[in-house]
Amino acid sequence: MTFPNPFYRWRPHPWHGLETGPQPPQLVYAYIELTPFDLVKYEVEKTTGYLKVDRPQRTSSQPPTLYGFIPRTYCGARVGALTGGAYRGDGDPLDICVISERPITKSEVILTARVIGGMLMIDNGDADDKIIAVLANDRFWESANDVNDLPDVLVERLRHYFSTYKLVPGKESTTFIERIYDAQHAMQVIEAAIQDYVDMYGG
Repeated sequence: MTFPNPFYRWRPHPWHGLETGPQPPQLVYAYIELTPFDLVKYEVEKTTGYLKVDRPQRTSSQPPTLYGFIPRTYCGARVGALTGGAYRGDGDPLDICVISERPITKSEVILTARVIGGMLMIDNGDADDKIIAVLANDRFWESANDVNDLPDVLVERLRHYFSTYKLVPGKESTTFIERIYDAQHAMQVIEAAIQDYVDMYGG
């Protein structure tokens, strides 16, 4: 029996075993960990590649978009250098928020996303960028080429969610959004994260 090429006898690791995208840094793959319907924070367990429960969401706000990461990226020294501050990358794959007109209710899916901007979030002194993208071939969002093309209220929901999703009652917040940036800078961040991954894990 002949298997199709490529054929994986075992499930590939979503961070290390998938490609970055069809045309990075503009068109990238996103592995989705959270949907806008999730009240529990899930994330990929780095050793096994399976989705695990991290924690229940601490606040009443829900993710405003699909949320996951770009495979074969790493937030290291190059990503940190792009902040313009004395920050380092957080040592995780590069996060991505994907906007879709039609509801996507399942996580652990792979989709193609078109990059239009991003947010620089600082978390405990580390750069924790959130790339903003739209679902490729989504006719509703086909004219959105930059974050400025999005409704202000949607960008504000993203800012609010990531400013509060780690909030612990009675404690001072350790996260904040330093700035929102355009598609050109977002693609520079992706290119830096790709190179950081090569430096850390090889090509």
